Amino acid sequence: MFRLFHATIKTCMLLRHSPKPLTLLFPLFLHSSPPTPTYCSLLSQPSLQFHPFSTHPYHPFLSTLLLALKSSSSVSFCRIIHAHVIKSLDYRDGFIGDQLVSRYLKMGATQDAHLLFDEMPDKDFVSWNSLVSWFSKSGQLGYCLSVFCKMKSDSELKLNDLGFISVISACVYEKACREGYYVHCCAVKFGMVFEVKVVNALINMYGKFGFVESSFKLFWEMPESEKSVVSWNSIVAVCAQNGMPNEAFHCFDMMKVNRFFPDEATMVSLLQACENLPLGRLVEGLHGVIFTCGLDENITIMTTLLNLYSKLGRLSDSRKVFGEIQKPDKVTWTAMLAGYAMHGRGKEAIEFFERIVSQEGMEPDHVTFTHLLSACSHSGLVKEGKYYFQVMYDVYKVQPRMDHYSCMVDLLGRCGLLNDAHELIKNMPLEPNSGVWGALLGACRVRGNIDLGKESAEKLIALDPSDPRNYIMLSNMYSAAGLWSDASKVRSLMKTNVLTRNPGCSFIEHGNKIHRFVVDDYTHPDSHRIHKKLEEVMRKIREVGFVSETESILHDVDEEVKIDMIAKHSEKIALAYGLLVSSADMPIVIMKNLRICRDCHNTAKFVSMVEKQTIIIRDTKRFHQFSDGLCSCGDYW
Repeated sequence: MFRLFHATIKTCMLLRHSPKPLTLLFPLFLHSSPPTPTYCSLLSQPSLQFHPFSTHPYHPFLSTLLLALKSSSSVSFCRIIHAHVIKSLDYRDGFIGDQLVSRYLKMGATQDAHLLFDEMPDKDFVSWNSLVSWFSKSGQLGYCLSVFCKMKSDSELKLNDLGFISVISACVYEKACREGYYVHCCAVKFGMVFEVKVVNALINMYGKFGFVESSFKLFWEMPESEKSVVSWNSIVAVCAQNGMPNEAFHCFDMMKVNRFFPDEATMVSLLQACENLPLGRLVEGLHGVIFTCGLDENITIMTTLLNLYSKLGRLSDSRKVFGEIQKPDKVTWTAMLAGYAMHGRGKEAIEFFERIVSQEGMEPDHVTFTHLLSACSHSGLVKEGKYYFQVMYDVYKVQPRMDHYSCMVDLLGRCGLLNDAHELIKNMPLEPNSGVWGALLGACRVRGNIDLGKESAEKLIALDPSDPRNYIMLSNMYSAAGLWSDASKVRSLMKTNVLTRNPGCSFIEHGNKIHRFVVDDYTHPDSHRIHKKLEEVMRKIREVGFVSETESILHDVDEEVKIDMIAKHSEKIALAYGLLVSSADMPIVIMKNLRICRDCHNTAKFVSMVEKQTIIIRDTKRFHQFSDGLCSCGDYW
């Protein structure tokens, strides 16, 4: 770099003191044709030597400046090259003006880039679109729109699709709805709504803004002959992103009817849609489509599929998919580690982590350690969790983040080490967030520590006074301790702030449908059979020693009433339905929108033993796999 800088200054001095035209400075190269040098050989010369690449008299000097510009690492160096251009060349030569503008932008010298761009005499589509595209990619919507408006006002320029797409992308990045509307209006005015790429970008934009109807209107108004695979992928993605899985698969069916072949973007969107429509058979069907279309070697698709199987409670299928990936990358390894953590397989997660680090050479990052510490937390592995929290920075140089502290507080709290968890929070180098205090509050509720729980709840309410979960947790703690008056005050505060909690519900798949149950639910067509089965199962497990844990009912009522109330929880009703419709060799998989209570957890353990059936329940925290009277969580949740 020093030689290049020295050579540039030397050339500048020649230009300054020599009255001769540039053509006379390089007679040797104008009358001979030496072999073209490499870029490295140019840098190794004690001074710049110019070699002709064309018959243009200035081209050797221009080529050298372009090479120097490409290697420049500071704004001041760019300005030196800029000075050479002003003195000796024309901006139109070899797009040197465009190159300088681009380099200034990469250096962050926005004002220099603007001034130079305004001085350029002959700006074409490439010049304008390059500037708009750069501002779009760097997330500078204001500059992007400013340049776009100048383009629009230039009577000699006819706007093309590239400029519109760049501005639309900037609007999406900044979530700028009004600016997006404005660009759409401009597209209509200039006739760009007949350009497929622009319409695709607008469909994506409205989908990201949540205006699904506008996306569909644009899509269906597009002539069928004009729609591309990108158009179909865009509308499928809009449905998936906005929680409309049925519509996403309907569009996919229409896509196939119109003879469009699904690609990576199609499959990733459909797999994401399955997260909102947890049908195992549907995922199996997509798995088959992936193989049929030859997409099973696509690591992005296979990683998404692996992750989805984990979220459906099918960890064994996740392992199979992982085994089918020939060259897994860090994202794939991390997804598999997250699966082990989600299912409470702490020891397996540690073994997997050690293997991929020692044998595969993976360099773990903060995401890797978040899942590893979460796995330790869900399995009660205190010693191991402390060890990995220590070596995270000491060995792997990964700075602890908020998620890591949250996992450690959760781990210590679950194991009853509340004081240690509290000390960790007080000594954190970061300001604790709701995740950290929430982990401590949950542990305080389980362990019945009212004083520390109250402090945690107050911190949480101060951080987010609109979250009803914090009030409910504190109210439940008071109720569990028999402090009914304090519990009532917290509930009254919730009413004053107009805060409501989502009702608990459980979901189970059968017959290509998702069946939803709430507390004391009698709305299902088979309700009579379901409740009869539930009574039968509860009688069986009581005969072998099951006793209801009425501590989960936090109301000031008689014990008999509590037992009746707790027997009608949504996951128990869903479990009874699963026993009716499932074969003994297939696991019953139940999804729940709230954390499972202790009584339902014990019920599932006893039912798995009596009925000889595997039961998998996913709550908001993790998966619980019940088999032969035991749970995979080891009663840590």
